[in-house]
Amino acid sequence: MGRPPRPSPTAKPRDGDSEADTRIAPDPLAVVLPALSALAAIASIAAVNWVGQERAPESTRGRRKVGFVLRDLESCCLGLQEVFKRLNRNPRLFAGEGAAAASPLKFGVHGPRIAPDLARIYHQLMNDVASMLVLASQNAFDVMCAVEDGEIVAPEPVYFGFGEQQDRLNKLVQERASLKTLVETGLDIANALQALVAEFKKYKVDGA
Repeated sequence: MGRPPRPSPTAKPRDGDSEADTRIAPDPLAVVLPALSALAAIASIAAVNWVGQERAPESTRGRRKVGFVLRDLESCCLGLQEVFKRLNRNPRLFAGEGAAAASPLKFGVHGPRIAPDLARIYHQLMNDVASMLVLASQNAFDVMCAVEDGEIVAPEPVYFGFGEQQDRLNKLVQERASLKTLVETGLDIANALQALVAEFKKYKVDGA
């Protein structure tokens, strides 16, 4: 395999930036993929409908109250919605431009020259995504434990909803979707997962 194409060192700045004020941007896929992984952590709740029934009888009590866990997981969904909205608001860096917009899922093919303010947005988003990934995985795990322990009793269609979003994420990877498609679909999946978590609240067992 050959090396990915490198951005030209003579690439012209845009938006009125002087050459001295711009730098080649870090790879935007390094932000987008972890954001999708955070969505995948939440979508993994789908597995409880099939695997949860095989659990050992011992309960994993001592966790936070289920109501708090569901609230925090919904907050994660809302946070990820905002992350993907911010990615969408900065298409030059996070959705590709020109030929890069249609490039398949691949590291190293996006490298526009950017001004310091856009570089700050990149690093702020990287920090936010890292936090969301940790929180989403922990809260999703706690929700799955609550389901296994009978503290949430939801009908199968709700789990199928999580499974549908999981399938959509898998399709993005399998089809090596473009960066633009990853960002746009990621926002749509974040919206769908937030609605599913809100639906889950209806099935919390009283007192849990």
